[in-house]
Amino acid sequence: MSYENINIKNRQYKIVVDNIRKVYDVRSQNGQDNERFLALDNFNLKVKKGEFITVVGPSGCGKSTFLDILAGLSKPTSGKVYIDGEPITGPALDRGIILQGYALFPWRTVEKNIEFGLEIKKIPKEERKKISEKFIELVGLKGFENRYPHELSGGMKQRVAIARALAYDPEVLLMDEPFAAVDAQTRESLQEELLNIWEKTNKTIVFITHSIEEAVFLADRVVVMATSPGRIKEIINVKLPRPRINSQIRTSQEFNLSRNKIWELLHRDADKKQTEVSV
Repeated sequence: MSYENINIKNRQYKIVVDNIRKVYDVRSQNGQDNERFLALDNFNLKVKKGEFITVVGPSGCGKSTFLDILAGLSKPTSGKVYIDGEPITGPALDRGIILQGYALFPWRTVEKNIEFGLEIKKIPKEERKKISEKFIELVGLKGFENRYPHELSGGMKQRVAIARALAYDPEVLLMDEPFAAVDAQTRESLQEELLNIWEKTNKTIVFITHSIEEAVFLADRVVVMATSPGRIKEIINVKLPRPRINSQIRTSQEFNLSRNKIWELLHRDADKKQTEVSV
């Protein structure tokens, strides 16, 4: 696929990933020579504006490498990635990044953490406050504006991270295992909260996860990756109705069909590798 062959005026595609390949130079086992490690190969993906995409795959399949390339933190060895028809050349404020480690500034209050990106954009102080108040309310943290990160639970910290990413109004949210560090009950609550925010803001979201259930519950489409090298194995369309509530969706036939299909795709490769090792 070449982006030149896609109608550049057709703005239905927010993100176009055009045949990217990523190779790392790594130390060999003897520690003296360099070896080439192929992390991603023949990776193609088109994401529509406002679409919610989740990415699942085994450890080491290149999920986070792919997200780093989308964020502009890493460059592909070959191929290109486009947002709105423009190639990604580095980090920019059109993309917000949310990680599982929260990455909050411990010396800043909730309000001041959320205002950080607005300060970089040189938004006036009064306007920054209004924007932060809006997103504090959106993520359900009204009354906690003056708390510091050490005074918050894990789920609340992640809400601050989401609000901070949304506050400077990026067009794309890139999320790398954002709920992995919280307990199961908080995780389900945050999943529903994220969908609520997404439905209100119409952001384009690319969400990395190891959880098949989370991937299916959140997504319009699930990208299933394989490893050695990292590549897209299959893309699953999720036909669950919206809005989604965990207690209703997880018992549905469609949810279980999608979950089981993804499980089979992932474990088919794992079983094959295990057989090869045994032989």
